[in-house]
Amino acid sequence: MRCRRHGNHLSRVLSTLALAPTLMAAGAVGAAGFSLPESSTAGIGLANALVADPNERGAFSYNPAAMGFHQTSSLALGTILIGPSFSVRTDSGNHDSQGAEWLAGPMIQAALRLNDDWRVGLGISAPFGLETRWTDGTFPAVSGTAHVPGLPPSLNPNVPKGHPTASKLEILDIAPSLAYRVSDDLSVAAGLDVYWAKHAQLDSTANRMSGDGTGLGFNLGVLYRLGDWSFGAAYRSSADISIDGPYQPLSPTLVAIKRLPPAQDAEVDIELPWRFQLGARYQVTEQLAVELDWARTGWSTFDTLEIRGNNTDELIFRDQNRWSDSNAYRIGATYQIRPATRLRFGYAYDQTGQDDAHFSPRVPDSDRQLLSAGLAQSLGNGYSLELGYMYVVADDRRIKSATPYTGGPINGTSAVDGDYQMHAHLIGIEINKVFE
Repeated sequence: MRCRRHGNHLSRVLSTLALAPTLMAAGAVGAAGFSLPESSTAGIGLANALVADPNERGAFSYNPAAMGFHQTSSLALGTILIGPSFSVRTDSGNHDSQGAEWLAGPMIQAALRLNDDWRVGLGISAPFGLETRWTDGTFPAVSGTAHVPGLPPSLNPNVPKGHPTASKLEILDIAPSLAYRVSDDLSVAAGLDVYWAKHAQLDSTANRMSGDGTGLGFNLGVLYRLGDWSFGAAYRSSADISIDGPYQPLSPTLVAIKRLPPAQDAEVDIELPWRFQLGARYQVTEQLAVELDWARTGWSTFDTLEIRGNNTDELIFRDQNRWSDSNAYRIGATYQIRPATRLRFGYAYDQTGQDDAHFSPRVPDSDRQLLSAGLAQSLGNGYSLELGYMYVVADDRRIKSATPYTGGPINGTSAVDGDYQMHAHLIGIEINKVFE
């Protein structure tokens, strides 16, 4: 891969801060990195421990093989509401992210029983994304303006340093799937993940970029029942999304002296991580069931980020993220308190894949804990109402980098030093209809 050098450190700062994390609206809150695994209200209530559940219809979006254990068609329409809070204390004081107070995403799942053996499903969810906004002044080393080295004073205006401001990413997953009931106790499934990055936005004080794009992946699932036990596994492949959109520099001076590229359409390829989940579920009594899950996310695929101009094929920016694969540990319990009422509880611990050497203020990630509860209430005539709530709290993360900031890329340097905090509230609401 080619990498062109800018004329001096200042131009590298501008391009790096303005463009580096085009794929990420920093701070996804449902899981580590920028992942949002919550794809059903049942999943929210059970802290995403659903891969081995043959009974919950909310498991279809986690493991499509679960459709094989249901003898009726169904439709679930719901939404997830996310209220995130990100803050950092730097040398300039305490700063809160000024992103949207509440964000919403779809949770839709249809399952059609074709015959005794075959089921076809279609799910729509928002598995990646979110939003942060940092005001100029949050990170002092790149706040405000500076002179351009090499220009005489009469021609040397103050130019922005490229302080990162707004980042936003919205990715939808449209997932058709097919399940086959091999036997009374075994079901397998396969499907596609059609990803649509419907909006990717990145603003800084120096320039901005926005765009959209699509990508394609696949998923596989298996679910086996053995008496009171059931065991499940689900895999979703990595997928490459090519995002295209306008790149706009905000400093005519730096464009004129060719230290920033001119306005043009640009492209960035984003490698979404693969995800693998294993689970075991035990029906303790007729009313109570407990599931334990382990999940691994392939963040190592999110390694290199390149942004290239479409008009000239100029490499605008290239960076190494070098994230690591991470684990999540989940436990969920369901309790049938009445024939028409089911309670759900969950807990999960998710590890981050981002080390201090590559820490980004646009993705202030940290290990986090998830606490959840939910309710499913039958309404009669095949209808049911489901509610879920999850509280996510990340470990406080102190960044004190031994790498001094010298005017180049800021990730992992002293420019991002600070104490970072995050917590979030997630609410899910869903209406289900079973077609007898």
